[in-house]
Formats: sequence, C-alpha cells, structure tokens
Amino acid sequence: MNKGILLKLFFMAIALAAVVMMLVMAARTDFGGAAANLARPKTYFEQFFMAGGPVVWFVLLPMSIVTVYFVTEYCLVISRKKLLPDDICGTIVDITRQAVSTPSTSSGQASSPQAGLAQLPGRLADRSDFISIAVSSAVSKCGGDLSRMRTMVIESLQEQALALLRRIEWANIIGNISPMVGLFGTVLGIIKMFNAMAAVGGQPHPSQLAGGISVALVTTLWGLMIAIPALTIHGVFQNRIEMLASESAEQAEKVLSQIAYILREQKRTEQPKSGVGQ
Repeated sequence: MNKGILLKLFFMAIALAAVVMMLVMAARTDFGGAAANLARPKTYFEQFFMAGGPVVWFVLLPMSIVTVYFVTEYCLVISRKKLLPDDICGTIVDITRQAVSTPSTSSGQASSPQAGLAQLPGRLADRSDFISIAVSSAVSKCGGDLSRMRTMVIESLQEQALALLRRIEWANIIGNISPMVGLFGTVLGIIKMFNAMAAVGGQPHPSQLAGGISVALVTTLWGLMIAIPALTIHGVFQNRIEMLASESAEQAEKVLSQIAYILREQKRTEQPKSGVGQ
C-alpha cells in the first residue's frame, strides 16, 4: 500500500480516537455532578479542551490533527534531498553519456546519438526530482532539439512548482479558516453567557457565566493556535518550493549544455567511422 495512504489512515485514526476521548471525558464530567466538579480544581485538559465544547471537539481538534498531518507530509515530500539532490546533475550527465555512447536498436546494431538520447526518459523514470522529471519530459517531447528542450524544461519546472504550491494551499486554507471557527465559538459563548444572564434576571452568579466565557476564550485560543503554525508552514514551504525551482532551472541549463556537448562529441566520433565504412 502507498505510504501516503497509510499516513492518512494513521492521522484519521488519531483524529477519531481524540474525538472519542473527548466524548468519554465529557460524559464522565457530567456524571460526576456539578457540586463535585466545582469542588475540585480543574485540570489543563478540562480548561483547554473540555471547556471549549463541541466547536473544539468536532471542528478545531480535527483541524489541528489535519495540520500536523500536512506538516509531516510536506516535510517528507518538499525537501532538497528529494527535489534537488546534490549529485543529480552529474548523475543525469553520466546516464546521458552512457545512453548516447552505447545506443541500441531492435536489430542489435549501433544507432545514432539521437536514438540513444531517446532512451534517457526510460532511464530516468524512477527518479522524482525536479530536474530528472523536467529533462525526461523535454527529451520525450522534443527529441534532440535542444532549443525546444530548454523551453520545455522551464515549463516542466514551472508545472512541478505549481503542483506543489497547490498542494501546500491546504495549509493556507486551514490557517485562514481556523480563526473564523474560533470567532464562531466566541460568538456562541457570548450568546450562551447572555442567555444565562437573562435567565436569572440580569444578576447571575459568576459560576453561571463560566461556561459561556470558557467557550468564548478557549475557541479563540484554539483558532489562533492552529492558524499561526499553519500560515507559518505555508509561507516556509512556499519559499522553499520557489527557491528549489529557481535553483533547478539554473542546474537544468547546465545539464542541457552538457547534453549538447555529449551529442556533438558523439557525432564527431561517429563521422570518421562512417567515412571508413564508405
């Protein structure tokens, strides 16, 4: 099974377990009785989780777990080691030299350097870095036309960067939505507080207002706790993607120059051979 699917199932199980734990703790607190609950000091779990109510349990808590999942996925996928390895340029050049210098055909006879270059996409198929994908796509679409290959490489790098930017947009969405959800909980808590005041004729006991105040403050706290890391993560990975794409464009230009040099040298090597055969 794909590692990404396993990772998603893992975080979904964590989210479900957390929600169930919230419900169990809420039931235990209610069954304990109001007098007993007021007599004992509240734990941090009760102050920052239970006091938030369903808005925290069913919305903000799962959002925080989803945010952790995205952070884990981004760290695994969007890294220099994966997208722009240090030795990738030399590796592609070596593979190209091998493919061009020893090309093969179905008849087993030597073929032209262009035919050897056509083997390059197959030899780079198992690589997922920026430059390998871009060079492989350019060779597949343009053959040995180096001027067109340069254009296709740039387009491929832009497409890969845009795909990753769309991928991290989920962190930006969560970062913008979570404060709104927290504000919703704040308004809900204020409404609850005013209802408590109206029920006792405008002179409620402070304990009767505690529930509404807790919802109002805890949901706001959770909204900010989710939004700040999510937006920070989005900004960090956006800069990383743009930086790696820019560096990949520079490195890809060097790779294409080396490929052009290899093709020229191979043609010069084969010309005397063809002259002797004639």
